Amino acid sequence: MLRDKPFINGETYHLFNRGAHKQAIFTNEEDYRRFIVLLYFSNTMERVQLGNLLQNQGRSLIDLLGEYVDQSLVDIFAYTLMPNHFHLVIRQKADGGVSMFMRKLATAYSMYFNIKYDHSGVLFQGRFKSRHIGNEAYFRYIFAYVHLNSLDLFEPSWEEQGLKNLDGARQYVNSYRYSSFFDYAGNDRAEKTLLSLSQAPEFLTTQNDLEILLQSFNQGPSLIGDNG
Repeated sequence: MLRDKPFINGETYHLFNRGAHKQAIFTNEEDYRRFIVLLYFSNTMERVQLGNLLQNQGRSLIDLLGEYVDQSLVDIFAYTLMPNHFHLVIRQKADGGVSMFMRKLATAYSMYFNIKYDHSGVLFQGRFKSRHIGNEAYFRYIFAYVHLNSLDLFEPSWEEQGLKNLDGARQYVNSYRYSSFFDYAGNDRAEKTLLSLSQAPEFLTTQNDLEILLQSFNQGPSLIGDNG
């Protein structure tokens, strides 16, 4: 089934999907780390066999990030992984790049998950969903929305009732390792390699504080209808 609007080179999109029937797709550290590594190794024109990359015993998949020539399909600007869903913010670089990237990512992770957990049937809830990010204000909102997702695990009712523990929320968001905000907050780790920080709009690199995220997030409802 073709999408109504094709993805366009140079345009930025919010992509997301969840587990079928809202089932968990990440159940432990290994699952999260595998998906993050696949974000990197799915973002190429070439077919990559992860098994062939682990020839030296004792090396983790994360250790291998950054060792291969860039032939990327998309620029990755942000991501957050939650127990039963994920969010990505990407920009298409090559014709058909978004669709190819997401197909490789979903196929590789589903194979990993199904083998590990002896799972049968579909893992994800249909095809991934997408929203075009057409202006800076909407980009700021989506960047905030994606990175604030982890607060649902800290204070589940924060959106409706407001944050009761601002300092705790700041510490939680800054330390949540399954999100790119960990990298924007100034932490240094191998996973930072998969982000196209040199290609990111300048305002993203300065939107690295919880209060700024909350401000952009709260302005969001008025921006959705204006997104081009």
